[in-house]
Amino acid sequence: MLLAACASAPPPATDAAPAQPEPALQGADASFPPALYRQAKAGGQPVFKINAEESLIAVTVRTGGLLARIGHDHVVAVRKLEGYAAPGLQRADLRFRLDEMTVDESALRAEAGLKTSPSEDAIAGTRRNMLTRTLDAEHHPWVLLQILRKDDVLDAAVTLHGVTRNYQIPARIAVTPRGLSASGTLVFKQSDFGIVPFAVLGGALAVKDELELRFTVTAR
Repeated sequence: MLLAACASAPPPATDAAPAQPEPALQGADASFPPALYRQAKAGGQPVFKINAEESLIAVTVRTGGLLARIGHDHVVAVRKLEGYAAPGLQRADLRFRLDEMTVDESALRAEAGLKTSPSEDAIAGTRRNMLTRTLDAEHHPWVLLQILRKDDVLDAAVTLHGVTRNYQIPARIAVTPRGLSASGTLVFKQSDFGIVPFAVLGGALAVKDELELRFTVTAR
């Protein structure tokens, strides 16, 4: 989750060769994804991998304060989402790196109804402030999402900025033998995660605490 600012497997026995991960789960590090996905696949259950090219998380960040009219609203997006989903477990685990998020893609700004066009310098400044002064991406580079499905509601545990919060998210969910998709929206606050919204001029120009998130996630 996102905000912008204006201005493992157990060790093998000693007499056996190391076990290789299932092909669908290769590339994961020792802690991601949880071993339960390997266990589910070994037990014959379908395990789907997130398709980043067909997935998107986009957050609209709005300005506030007495001087809000001179600032810009922004859209921050996740294009490099990774993770796995197991329909039989009613669970998905996802993650993304903060420093791989995009800021103010023109098409996403249009979809969010934002009519202004920030300059390249303004966008670069927004990204710099977001990653350093707001999110502290150097010390908290990953956002983690552990999701359990309960009918048409996603019970999402979101870890951001070293803090985990739970949200109940109504979603449109479709599952087939070849994959799944889910989409929905969520409004949440930066302060939920101990983050102080970016502000200048004594708060006369500030980022609103409340953020508007929409997502489409596909796994195959």
